[in-house]
Amino acid sequence: MATEMSTRKFITANEAVAQAAKLARVDVVAAYPITPQTSIVEKIAKYIADGEMDADYLKVESEHSALTACMGVRMAGARAFTSTSSQGLEYMHEMLAYAAGGRYPLVLVNVCRSVALPWSIWGDQQDAIQQRDTGWIQIFTETGQEALDMVLQAYRIAEDHRVLLPVMVCLDSFIQSHTEELVEIPDQATVDSFLPRYDPVVTLDVDNPYSISVGGFGKHYAHWREEQQEAAEKAAGVIVEVGDEFGRIFGRHYRGLIEEYRCDGAEAVLFAMGAVTGTARDVVDEMRDEGKAVGLVKVRAFRPFPVELLRKVASQVKAAAVLDRDCSWGYEGALATDLKAALYGLSSPPAILNFIGGLAGADVPPERMKYMLEKALAAERGTTPHLEFIDR
Repeated sequence: MATEMSTRKFITANEAVAQAAKLARVDVVAAYPITPQTSIVEKIAKYIADGEMDADYLKVESEHSALTACMGVRMAGARAFTSTSSQGLEYMHEMLAYAAGGRYPLVLVNVCRSVALPWSIWGDQQDAIQQRDTGWIQIFTETGQEALDMVLQAYRIAEDHRVLLPVMVCLDSFIQSHTEELVEIPDQATVDSFLPRYDPVVTLDVDNPYSISVGGFGKHYAHWREEQQEAAEKAAGVIVEVGDEFGRIFGRHYRGLIEEYRCDGAEAVLFAMGAVTGTARDVVDEMRDEGKAVGLVKVRAFRPFPVELLRKVASQVKAAAVLDRDCSWGYEGALATDLKAALYGLSSPPAILNFIGGLAGADVPPERMKYMLEKALAAERGTTPHLEFIDR
């Protein structure tokens, strides 16, 4: 449902993200280039230079500095934006933990890309997954439209006083970042009605100076971390609330933490994140037409992890095929591990078949997804854990 003054353009997801930052009335953008996210901050730089966006643009010397600058902006009570990929996200690692531990409601867009070595500019989700325990909310998107919409929602989620945690919006490189699709760009007035100006809880005051980055030991440190965990758990409900409100205003509904597709009556379900889920829907439709009881679960929120929702779906099937575009080397894919943990205690858990694929931009064509679901249909409950690399 288009809003009254919205426009539709064929643009990449990177440009869609830049449009979202402009619509969010970001005050400061801290930028450092790295493929494949660079065109996001290039577009933003042009908006500012052309007078279309009222924001300060900081050309910092590194990704570490970019996130540090964003934290400073938040301390001053303003709204910040940055984006990165791969080694850039790795370089931010120290400050990712600072931002989450300090409860800074930041938004960072990560255009997911493989990490070195071997060196590659192509996409998988290894970079984002390696940062899953830094304390950031992580949401994976499928399309350029979802990327734009989730950046707007991410500010609402992060800045909610029940949450006050940073949000990482993840999109798949090249499949989204450099591929044009029709994207609806909402009008500023409607976005303003959804996303009001930032209402900070704490800001720096030059007339009343104090320290924000404080030490903590023993029980004080533990209490701080417990509050951080409680906020992350509350974020699950806030994500749903914000998504529902967004749907009412803009007419686009993303089903909260997960999206189920044709799971009713399914014997085997494919679990996946990101852009591959578009292809997976077509595969599910084709196999359903062949009389095969399969479905799809798109995991949107990787943190906070949607435990109860996944338990509900998985308890009704005999097998789950999990497609991970990452690997926890020496074990298996991260989504498969977390799904197994979520299903602990079920009286009759499904077989979990983990497939590692789509690494460094390798295609995951329909026939490979069909192969995964066929193997899941043939599996029996209690099957020995299965790990298979499908790119070779």
